[in-house]
Amino acid sequence: MTWMEWYNGLVKPSWTPEPRTIGLIWQILYPVIIVSFGFVFVQAIRGKVPWIVALPFAINLVANLIFTPIQFGMRNLPLASVDILVIWGTIVWMVVVIWQRYGWVAVAQVPYFVWVSIATVLQLSITFNNR
Repeated sequence: MTWMEWYNGLVKPSWTPEPRTIGLIWQILYPVIIVSFGFVFVQAIRGKVPWIVALPFAINLVANLIFTPIQFGMRNLPLASVDILVIWGTIVWMVVVIWQRYGWVAVAQVPYFVWVSIATVLQLSITFNNR
């Protein structure tokens, strides 16, 4: 069974966005993530912010990158739920640690936070409905 057949067979809330919509949202968010995260990493390399400030950005990036392999490769809904909670939590952490230094980076995370909040509720719903 392909990942799409598997995903389509899951019990999902009625408000679940179409895969095409989810893809479009990420196409909009990824450039914002690349620019803002890249800026923070460059500032950490230059010594303008401590590495501890870049840490939640790094954790978020790794957690974001491994979500798809966990969800659609391993087809592990509980682990994907834990992963998305890490993503959500690190966005909050990122905003808190960067706000005083570079407020624009914190503000740039707002659309990411909104989408991941929706995606987290969706993921937890799917996990709960398919246990």
